[in-house]
Amino acid sequence: MPTMHAVQVAKAGGPLELVERDIPDPPEGHVLIKVQACGICHSDSLTKEGQWPGLEFPRVPGHEIAGVIEKLGANVEGWQAGQRVGVGWHGGHCGHCENCRHGDFVLCKNALVPGISYDGGYAEYMVAPQEALARMPDDLSDIDAAPLLCAGITTFNALRNSGTRAGDVAAILGIGGLGHLGVQFARKMGFVTVAIARGKDKEPLAKQLGAHHYIDSESQNVGETLQALGGARVILATATSGKAMSAAIGGLGINGKLIMVGISQEPLEVPVAQFIMGRNSVQGWPSGTAADSQETLAFSALSGVKPMTEEYPLSRAAEAYDRMMSGKARFRVVLIPGK
Repeated sequence: MPTMHAVQVAKAGGPLELVERDIPDPPEGHVLIKVQACGICHSDSLTKEGQWPGLEFPRVPGHEIAGVIEKLGANVEGWQAGQRVGVGWHGGHCGHCENCRHGDFVLCKNALVPGISYDGGYAEYMVAPQEALARMPDDLSDIDAAPLLCAGITTFNALRNSGTRAGDVAAILGIGGLGHLGVQFARKMGFVTVAIARGKDKEPLAKQLGAHHYIDSESQNVGETLQALGGARVILATATSGKAMSAAIGGLGINGKLIMVGISQEPLEVPVAQFIMGRNSVQGWPSGTAADSQETLAFSALSGVKPMTEEYPLSRAAEAYDRMMSGKARFRVVLIPGK
């Protein structure tokens, strides 16, 4: 039987180890994907450290997968061998829970996640259900596409569902793996784009990414500065700091909304009077479905939004993972199985 290389975690807290496995055969309703690129996300630590309830080992991590369909399982419709596809965080849904019955598949109570529920993209091949597949534009590279299937869809989907319109002020809090994409999407959507980060040294990058304005949260009052710009219709909080979110929330304009996509263990402090008198709100946003991923990829190809990436061969996955966890990567780390 033909074999492949994969990087697995054998037990909770164990190392990422390169192993040889049989190439899997896709069951009914699934496809076999030849992985061309796989992004490394901070959420992969849930697999490595065994923090996801019910996680079974050994497990191959990875949920930012760009590849090509190698083989179709039985009863797969609308997809062909040789077709370029992506698979993101939303790796399948049950179709019968109450959320699915209302069409809210991303909040399926039995949702599947690649690299957690089944083996993911730290491998030369992986198997995914057909409902998890997103079509990829021909003019979008695999390396650019991979991070867009998690960090990209999260920021794009949150912004386009925020109620913000062209010409409104949109602030992106944090210029990291999520934020550097959020700034680009906000600019391309026609928003007055404000980047917020710590230190003047990040201003050139923010402007390069498309920000019209930059706020240094160390030397400026974020809320007052946003109000001077007319008040933010949306603040997309990509930073993982409840304190930083609380400091920015005073910058919301009338009907303004703070959308949280960066996970923080710190509580958020909300000024009640401001929220009542300004009709303000706070919302969380959880990625999106495969259809949302497909639209993220299409918009990115159309508008020229690209992640900043560092590339590693599959054999150096452990080093690449440590680089991502260190917070020093600029900004997304991508594995290339063919290298």
